[in-house]
Amino acid sequence: MAMLRDADFRKPDAPSPDTVLSVQDLSIDFNLRTHVLHAARNVSFDLHRGRTLCLVGESGSGKSVTARALLRIIDRNGAITSGRILLRGGKGSDIDIAKLDERSRTLLGIRGGRIGLIFQEPMSSLSPVHTIGSQIVEALRLHQAMDKRQARAATIELLRQVEIPNPETQIDRYTFEFSGGMRQRAMIAMALACNPDILIADEPTTALDVTTQAEILDLIKRLQASRGMAMLLITHDMGVVAEVADEVAVMRYGRIVEQGSVDEIFHDARHPYTQRLLASTVRLEQNPRALTRPAEPAHAEAKPVISVRDLSKFYGASATLFGNRGKGVRAVESVSLDLMAGENLGIVGESGSGKTTLGRLILRTVEPTSGTITYNDRNGHAIDVTALSKRELRDYHRDVRLVFQDPFASLNPRLTVKEVIGDPLFVAGRARGAALERRVGELMELVGLDPQSMERYPHAFSGGQRQRIGIARALALDPRVIIADEATAALDVSIRAQILDLLLDIQKQLGLSFIFISHDISVVRYFCDRVAVMHRGSVVETGSAEQICTAPTEPYTRALISAVPNPDPRNKRMLHRTRFTAEAAP
Repeated sequence: MAMLRDADFRKPDAPSPDTVLSVQDLSIDFNLRTHVLHAARNVSFDLHRGRTLCLVGESGSGKSVTARALLRIIDRNGAITSGRILLRGGKGSDIDIAKLDERSRTLLGIRGGRIGLIFQEPMSSLSPVHTIGSQIVEALRLHQAMDKRQARAATIELLRQVEIPNPETQIDRYTFEFSGGMRQRAMIAMALACNPDILIADEPTTALDVTTQAEILDLIKRLQASRGMAMLLITHDMGVVAEVADEVAVMRYGRIVEQGSVDEIFHDARHPYTQRLLASTVRLEQNPRALTRPAEPAHAEAKPVISVRDLSKFYGASATLFGNRGKGVRAVESVSLDLMAGENLGIVGESGSGKTTLGRLILRTVEPTSGTITYNDRNGHAIDVTALSKRELRDYHRDVRLVFQDPFASLNPRLTVKEVIGDPLFVAGRARGAALERRVGELMELVGLDPQSMERYPHAFSGGQRQRIGIARALALDPRVIIADEATAALDVSIRAQILDLLLDIQKQLGLSFIFISHDISVVRYFCDRVAVMHRGSVVETGSAEQICTAPTEPYTRALISAVPNPDPRNKRMLHRTRFTAEAAP
């Protein structure tokens, strides 16, 4: 049998009359200090009016650099080496964006005029020193030749179209005064300000929780339909692809290895890489612990490892006229839950629901306003964590460790891997010299890393490998409990599944218990035994992972689960999602 090449797999059709932009054999190189990086090689695809093309693939596959090349905003050390980017003209004349001078008026008119761009992280894309309205007004005056009064009126209308409440007052607010979802809506308004023919959305919902993600995707699709735009959506979330895509192009190592309709890609994928990507996504819809270890009711006499009772945290509480303290901002209120030995307890909810604050309270890196945290140590002694002194907390923190969300920001770039993993051992006086190096080697093997690389620095490792380093550091002191705060949020779906499997394997070997904080319901379903659902600082429902994900009882939980994208274009869950409409909390 002849060996198959990428070129042998499904290719795009010939350009149709409704083609707005055609990318033909595009190649992009970056001149690095030691070598030339081929970021994109012979990339070809078409964008059609009123339709969405999803460009998918893992980090480093070339998705974002390809999208940025369409607007010629790649970094200075990068260049288009070959290929064409044909923007179809209204009168049959095409513009090859690849050949335009970067400072030409034609290119400046295309940016924001005919092609709009939504960035991944609105907090770093919007100016923190200018109001939201002034930034949109600037775009309108640049491309539409409006005066200030006309541009302000148009901006208010744009904010209304993207469903920002009270646009007349919100127009004068700053970026930091908006929530994550509101910032993304403002970015969409800016991208659509000049009624572009094409909208490029680069991971527009990655940092958002599932309900906010569903609202943003629904908004983008409705605006696309009303304006007849072509859209290029860049994402690594195959569930989002299944919900919104018309066509899909799969990228790997700078090349498009397969493309076709969304149904063809999901139900008739031909390339092995596409098949592996989909298999990793489908795996997260299952719960391997439920299959291998049926849930059994806990014995009444069994003691939990950690027990939380009526735990609350209020910020900004102040003294009143009569000497007592007002509540202030409610972060966590009257939370009670137990973590049993060997159990994985998931904490889920929207951004701002109090998940991360609860984890920090349990660690006592944040001081509670009221309530108790009881830890039953290795000898069975009940310890009141809220009463521990700073010195006594050291012993507690050896048994209860934290895995951070961002594997890039949580590792000191000036320390070698040996120093990063060995630091807890050194500080605790557990090991030094050859003993420390030997223990670091054991920990690296435990998390699937080569001990020979312990003298390297974090920048030499991929995102998944860096998260393994963070896990090894958390395991250094032989803990009993690990609190994982969005520990897989920054990882690709295939790497995410690998890290979750790694944690489950380590749990079997070491008998760990996990508190797993996440807004990704599929990850929680895959990893956890029980789930506690948080809303506005309170736990509204607790149950087994399978029950919460398939048959929730509380209205808020039902709305949360219904907003989770389903990785099957033939069964789009978000089309039939329910919305939580409870009155605003006081």
